[in-house]
Parts: sequence; C-alpha cells; structure tokens
Amino acid sequence: MILLPAIDLKDGQCVRLRKGEFDTAHQVAASALDTARAFREAGARWVHMVDLDGARNGRRQNFPIIDAVIRQSGLKVELGGGLRSAPDLITAVGAGAARAVIGSAAVTNPALVDYALRWCPEQTAVGIDSLDGRVRTSGWEADSGLDYLDFARSMAEKGVKVIVFTDIATDGMLSGPSFDRLAALQKAVPGCKIVASGGVTTLEDVKRLRDMGLYAAIVGKAYYAGTLDLAQAIQEAGPQADGGEA
Repeated sequence: MILLPAIDLKDGQCVRLRKGEFDTAHQVAASALDTARAFREAGARWVHMVDLDGARNGRRQNFPIIDAVIRQSGLKVELGGGLRSAPDLITAVGAGAARAVIGSAAVTNPALVDYALRWCPEQTAVGIDSLDGRVRTSGWEADSGLDYLDFARSMAEKGVKVIVFTDIATDGMLSGPSFDRLAALQKAVPGCKIVASGGVTTLEDVKRLRDMGLYAAIVGKAYYAGTLDLAQAIQEAGPQADGGEA
C-alpha cells in the first residue's frame, strides 16, 4: 500500500484543519518544500497536496509553492483543490502533477471528468468527500445531497480508476479511519483503486488499511502531531512503487 503524506496549503502556509472547517486552520510547518523533502527522506515516493484556497474559491494562489514541490522534492504529487475546468487540469498536469484529483467539479461539472479521462486518464482521480454518507463540495461546505456509494458507482461507470475517499468526520481528528465506509466503497466499486483519507493515526491503522487491500492511504495530522512515525509506517505499508516506478 502506498502512503501519501499530506501538505495542505492556505494563504501560502502549510496548515491542518479539523473536519475540514476553515476556521480551525493552524500552521504546522514553515516550508512546504522542506516538508516534502523530509517525506522523501522517510521513504515516501508520493505526496498528497491540497490547495485549500482553490477548493474553497477556485483561485490557485498557492500554485507557485505546489510547482516548487513538483520540481524540487523528488516526489510524485497528487494534487487536489480548485481543479474545476480544463485549463485547471492542463495547468496541473502540464506542471508535472502525477495525479490530478477532481473533487467538487466531479459533482457540479461531470463533463470535466469525461474530458480528463480522454486527455489524461492515467493522471485522473476523483475525490469523494463525504459527511454522514453524503457527498460534500466547495471545500466541504456544501451538501450535494448525493449518496457517496451511488456517486462512486457513477464515476466508475465513466471509467474513473482512482478514487480518493475522505470521511470528513474523521479528518484531522486522530480518531482512526472510517473502516466500514471504506469497506463498503471497496464492495461498490471493485474495479477502482481507493485512496483512504481521514483519521489515519497509528501504525495499527496503517496495517489494517494495508490488510484490507487498499491501494493507498493519506497521512496528515498524525505526522505533524507525532502520533505516527512516517518511516516506520512506510515500512509496514510495503513497497511504494506505483506502475513499475520506484
């Protein structure tokens, strides 16, 4: 299982939120690039980056920082937040993002998913952010009214192969992942690679997700809070190669 340590950006700073609530944002690191390099030294080969300002208002004001991580960290970047149009995708993938995560736009502009699957299928993922089983959009602030499993099935039917699933209730809470919802998602879309996000706190969490057969898991607050040793977690997760690359 691949581990993707996370860097969330708001107003140019590396921050973490609790349950996605913007008024809980607090800085957790001084430099995104230095943090990414530390991930690399611990054995990571991927980093999950989220442009929180982009997710909330569609403006890519943090892109210079993201671009520096893409170019200088030695990590593959999975990027989400504010990818709402074809030009957004072209900018992200053109800059070297290894995977572009379409979140809100998958709900509000599903034609963008179709475009991405035609233009850059290997770099396309859909982010499903769920609270109480319902898909949320616009930086998690709007309730779409869609059931997360039904929505996942509709994305799989389009040809989406990677789904980044976040249970908002667990995000940033150091309470453990939503194993039951993840298992239900695996059953609903057996042909998709699932990236688990939210609540990964301990080495036991990593082992359990690995043993479930998940493709990948995102590690956020646990790294910054010191509840999880990244190097040890990566060792337990297993080889970090993806698609034949080291």
